[in-house]
Amino acid sequence: MRRFLNLCFIVILFLAGLSLLWLGIRLALLGGSPWYGVSGFIMTVTALLGWHRSSLSIPLYWAFLVANLGWALWEVGLDGWALAPRLAMPVVIGLYMLTPFYRHHVGLARPLPGGRVLWPALLLVIAGAVGGAFWADRSPSAASVQWGAGPASPTDGEWLAYGNGRGGSRYSPLAQITPANVGNLERAWTYHTGKLTNGKQGTAFQANPLKVGNRLFLCAGNNDVIALDPETGRQLWRHQPRTDLAGVYGLVCRGVTYYRVPQAHGPCAERIYTATLDARLIALDAATGRVCPSFGQGGQVDLKAGLGTVEKGYYFVTSPPALVRGRLVLGGWVMDGQKIREPSGVIRAFDAVSGKFSWAFDIGRPNQHGLPPDGVFTRGTPNSWAPMSSDDRLGLVYVPTGNATPDYFGGHRTANDDRYSSAVLALDAESGSVRWSFQTTHHDLWDYDVPAQPTLVDLPGGVRGLLQPTKRGEIFFLDRATGKPLLPVEERPVPQGAVPGERLSRTQPYSVAMPSFGGPRPTEEGMWGLTPIDQAMCRIRFRQARFNGDMTPLSTEHPTLTWPGYLGGIDWGGVSVDPRRGLMIVNNNQVANYNRLIPRAVADRQGIKPMNADHMSDVGGPVAQQGVPYAAHIAPFLSPLAIPCQQPPYGRINAVDLKTGKLVWSRLFGTSRDSGPLALPTFVPIPMGVPNIGGSVATASGLTFIGATQEHMFRAYETTTGRLLWKARLPAGGNASPTTYWSNASGRQFVVIAAGGHGAMLSGSGDALIAYALPKR
Repeated sequence: MRRFLNLCFIVILFLAGLSLLWLGIRLALLGGSPWYGVSGFIMTVTALLGWHRSSLSIPLYWAFLVANLGWALWEVGLDGWALAPRLAMPVVIGLYMLTPFYRHHVGLARPLPGGRVLWPALLLVIAGAVGGAFWADRSPSAASVQWGAGPASPTDGEWLAYGNGRGGSRYSPLAQITPANVGNLERAWTYHTGKLTNGKQGTAFQANPLKVGNRLFLCAGNNDVIALDPETGRQLWRHQPRTDLAGVYGLVCRGVTYYRVPQAHGPCAERIYTATLDARLIALDAATGRVCPSFGQGGQVDLKAGLGTVEKGYYFVTSPPALVRGRLVLGGWVMDGQKIREPSGVIRAFDAVSGKFSWAFDIGRPNQHGLPPDGVFTRGTPNSWAPMSSDDRLGLVYVPTGNATPDYFGGHRTANDDRYSSAVLALDAESGSVRWSFQTTHHDLWDYDVPAQPTLVDLPGGVRGLLQPTKRGEIFFLDRATGKPLLPVEERPVPQGAVPGERLSRTQPYSVAMPSFGGPRPTEEGMWGLTPIDQAMCRIRFRQARFNGDMTPLSTEHPTLTWPGYLGGIDWGGVSVDPRRGLMIVNNNQVANYNRLIPRAVADRQGIKPMNADHMSDVGGPVAQQGVPYAAHIAPFLSPLAIPCQQPPYGRINAVDLKTGKLVWSRLFGTSRDSGPLALPTFVPIPMGVPNIGGSVATASGLTFIGATQEHMFRAYETTTGRLLWKARLPAGGNASPTTYWSNASGRQFVVIAAGGHGAMLSGSGDALIAYALPKR
C-alpha cells in the first residue's frame, strides 16, 4: 500500500510539475510572472529525485516552499484569498513528503522529529478551521421577544406595486420586526407553484408578490396568476392563461400590476394585470381571477400587433406593466445578439380600463406617437425589458433601455439608436413624448443595457431624486423632473481601437460622487484558482486578452476582458432605499466577461446561426449577430474548474449615504456552502462573497431583507451597520425581490420570498414561495 501511494504521489507531482513548467514558460513569454515556471521546474526535479528514492527531494522541496512563501507575500501581501492558491497545494505536497510513507520510501527510517505532535496538531487545525467556519456562520440570538409597533395606517401594511410603490423604493414603513426581535422569525407557510412546463425550458421564480387588502398576488414563470391568503398561503384562485412557451428559453415573470378603477364597483373594479411570454396583456378581476371581458378583446391585448413578423422566442414580456395616470406602460424583452432587424423595442401605453392603445414611443420615430403608418414599429430598436417606475404627480414614466440589436457591434446603428440606448428615459404619461433622457453608456458595445428599475426617492430639502443603477456598477443620482444629475457626473476618456466598420465614443459618463460597484480592476496578480495550475491558466488568459480598463472595445485578434461582465455591477434586483436613514442598499457582483468578435467568414465556417424555436439558449455563448460583419463569443471569465478567474469576493452588499454619496459599510455577501469547483457545492460556509441576482427590501425598523445569492439563504441585516442579524435556509436560491406586508388576521408583519433558484447562477431550482413572521402571541 505504501509503495502504491508513493508511486501515485510521484506521478501526480511529476505531471503537475511538467504542467506548471509548461504553463509558466507560456506565461513568462507573455510578459507575466516567471515564478510559475520556476515552481514547475522544482516540482519536476523533486518528482525525479523521489522516483530515484533520493532523500534530497525533501530539503529541496521545503527550501522551495520557503521561497514560494516569500514570493507570495511579496506579490500579494497578507491577503488570505490571494495566498490560498499560491500556498495550499504546494504545502499539502510538502506535508505528504514528511509522512512516514514517503520518508521510508527515500530511505529515512528514523521518525520525523516532532511528528507525534505535528500530525495531531494538523488535524486539529483542519477540524478547527472547518468548525470555525460553521461557528462564524451562526446568526446572533434575538435580543428581545417584544414586538415593534404595528402600522400607523392600513396602507402602510400593503405592497401595492413592484418594489412597493410606483417609484420602486423597496421600502416598507412596517416596524413590527425589529433588529432586536428578528432572530425570532420562523417559517409561517410555504406555497408551491407546481410544475410549470413539460418542455425543456429553464424556470426562474422571480416574482415580487403584491399584497392588497386580504390577498397576495403573484405570477409563476409560465404566467399563471395566483391569489393567496396572506395569513396562511392558501390558494384563493389561479388563472391559467395557457401561455404558448414555444421558443422561450427561460420562464420568467417578475410580477403583476394592481389597479383600482376610479368610482367603479362590482366585477373588475379592482384589477390585476399580467404581461405574458407570448406577448399578451391580460386584465383579471382581483376578487375572482376571471378575465375582464371589456378590456381589449375578451380581456386581453395582443402585444405582437404592430411588430410585424415575430419569430418564436424573439419577443416576450418578463416585467410587470408600469401604471401611470390610468395607463399601463410596457416594453418587452428582445432576444439578444442574434441579428439586425429583430422585433421593435417600442414602448407602448394602453388604457387601464378599456385596453385601448394610448400612445407609443418608437425610437425609430421618436416624435410620432400613434400607430405606425406602415403598420410596423421600427425594427431592431433599443428595447426595455426591466421594470419601469412612474410619478403620477409629474405625469412621467421612467423607462430603462437596452441596445439596438445586436449587442456587440454598432456600426449600423442610427443616431436615434445611439441617443436613446442604454439610458433612462422620462416619457410623458399623456403623450409618450420624451421629457428628458440620460444615457448611462454611450454607443454601448458591451451589453450594458440598463437592467434595474429606476428608484424614485424623496429626501429632505425637497429633493425629488431618481437613482439609476447600472451593470457598469455606476449609480447615477438624477433630478427626476429634469434628468439633471444631483450628484456630479463626469465624462472621462475610455479605451479606443475599434474593429473595422465600428465607431466608438471617446468618453463615457462616470458618477464620480458615488462609489463604483464594478469591483476591483482585474490584474494579473489578482487572477485566482484553487491551485497554482489553474491560477496560471487564468493568468495566461488574462495576458492573452485585450484589457485597457473598463469599456475596452471587443476585438477579433484577441479576447477582450469586459469588466464588469453582463451580470454587473448591478442587475435587475436594483437597490432599496431607507428614506428615514437616508441610506441606499446595494448588492453587487464582481465578475468579468471574456468576449471576442468573430469575423463573419469564420462564423459561417463554424456554423454560428441565429437561434430559432427549436434551438434556443440563454444569453451568451456564440451569438450570430447576423447582418453585421462579426459574430461574437460571450462567456464569463472562468477557470477550467468553472470558478471565476478573478480573486474573491464575487459579491458584496453595501450601504451608501445618499446625502454625501459616501460608502457607509460593505460586507461579503454569501458563503461557499452551495458553490465550488465544477459547480459542485463545498457544503462549508466559508465567507467569500458569491455572485448574486435579486433585490432587497428595507423596513422602517432598520432592517434589510435579501436573498439573491448563489447560496440558498435568506438574510436580514441591520440597515445602519450591515450587521447580519438573521438568516434562513431556502430550498433553492432566493433570486427574487422579497415583499413585506401586514396581516390583520394575526396582527403580524410577514416577509415573503420566492425561492426558485436561477439556472445561470447555478443556485438550484424550486417553486416555493416562503413566508416568515414572528411567532403568534
